[in-house]
Amino acid sequence: MERPNTGASTAIMEPIELDPVRPQQEALGVPSKHPPSLTGHSLASFRSHPSATSDSPNAADRNETLPSPTTASAEPIELWNKPAINIYRISATFWSFLIMGANDATYGAIIPYLEEYYGLTYLVVSLIFLSPFVGYNLAAVLNNTVHMRLGQRGVAFLGPLCHLIAYVVISVHPPYPVLVVVFILAGLGNGFEDSAWNAWIGAMANANEVLGFLHAFYGLGATIAPLVGAAVIELATSLHAFWGATAKVFRDAHPRTSDESGSRLKEAMAKLPAARVTWLCALFLLGYVGIEVALGGWIVTFMIRVRHGAAFASGMTATGFWLGITVGRVVLGFVTPRIGEKLAIAIYLPLALALQLLFWLVPQFYVSAVAVSLQGFFLGPMFPAAMVACTKLLPKHLHVSGIGFAAAFGGSGGAIFPFAVGAIAQRAGVQVLQPVVVALLVVIWGMWMGLPRMGRKRE
Repeated sequence: MERPNTGASTAIMEPIELDPVRPQQEALGVPSKHPPSLTGHSLASFRSHPSATSDSPNAADRNETLPSPTTASAEPIELWNKPAINIYRISATFWSFLIMGANDATYGAIIPYLEEYYGLTYLVVSLIFLSPFVGYNLAAVLNNTVHMRLGQRGVAFLGPLCHLIAYVVISVHPPYPVLVVVFILAGLGNGFEDSAWNAWIGAMANANEVLGFLHAFYGLGATIAPLVGAAVIELATSLHAFWGATAKVFRDAHPRTSDESGSRLKEAMAKLPAARVTWLCALFLLGYVGIEVALGGWIVTFMIRVRHGAAFASGMTATGFWLGITVGRVVLGFVTPRIGEKLAIAIYLPLALALQLLFWLVPQFYVSAVAVSLQGFFLGPMFPAAMVACTKLLPKHLHVSGIGFAAAFGGSGGAIFPFAVGAIAQRAGVQVLQPVVVALLVVIWGMWMGLPRMGRKRE
């Protein structure tokens, strides 16, 4: 307020007292249920209210609001060696993926022996590829629930336990129907670990490089046999490494950052734009894993029956394919982030297709062996790159549900397509492997190109 001051040219401003700012609910005469969040995250204030003290995970995972862009600070990204416990945990996941690779590669290696031991046809022996499909899809549905109720510790216990039970039963040479059933357990264990560890490492700094090593251990495991002793080590190391990763720790680290309520899996699968990313990645991985396991599983039989190779030399061809995948994941894992995941896979896939055509159309044993090894090299980094793409395109609270579903659903491709090859081969011969792989390579290229444009993740 301005007053005249006996001829002076100055003005005196009287102080004005301002009313305190009230929450919007009070200004409108509506009683506020919760105190306002000063941190930008409403989860803490929601839990502090007496009516939200339920122990149910769903009670702590609803009615959350978006963080305030002016108050919410950026969360630090985990490193493979920080906090220090991550070194141990990363090592445990490496061992788990070695077991998973050994599990998946063994199906193809034992097909000729199963045919002889049990007296089976192509169609019946192919059931061992189909049974893990059930396990993988159970994992896709249950993965988010396990995280919310048991945390990563639950995954570290249930996954290795499924492996151990399956391998103990298999080692005693049960009747073939029992063998088919216990492979469901092996698929469930693979599905739990595949989705959980990919989602966790995919959100880290330098995710392409670390995931490259993770999946390289999968390829390395594909050159050895699944031993009961190795599964015991997996159970002990995984559970010990992730013992502190409880459900509460997981829920606190992954607060929901959308205005949705209810199941996070439903949000990832049915709510745009997240659903687009989840389903495209799931279908891409369905085809990719189908290619990987179909080639690795049927190549020995193909090289014996079609290329007329010796049993040992044909088995070494499969070893060359898995070693190509292993080396590709390590080497190209450092190349992919420098040119971007979208462009890198758009280049690797046509190269893999060209090598597949060479494998198919040139009927020479050694040409086929070299071509399939090089094909493995370019196929290798695709799964890790897809995981990194998901972490860039999905919000953090949907990483486990979205990436977990995509990885587990995609893993079932390792059951569907090898079984389809075996079923068709029953009438047309194992040479149907080649056109099936070519068609799948073309389809997954289209799926990949349908993903949104990606930015760079903060390292």
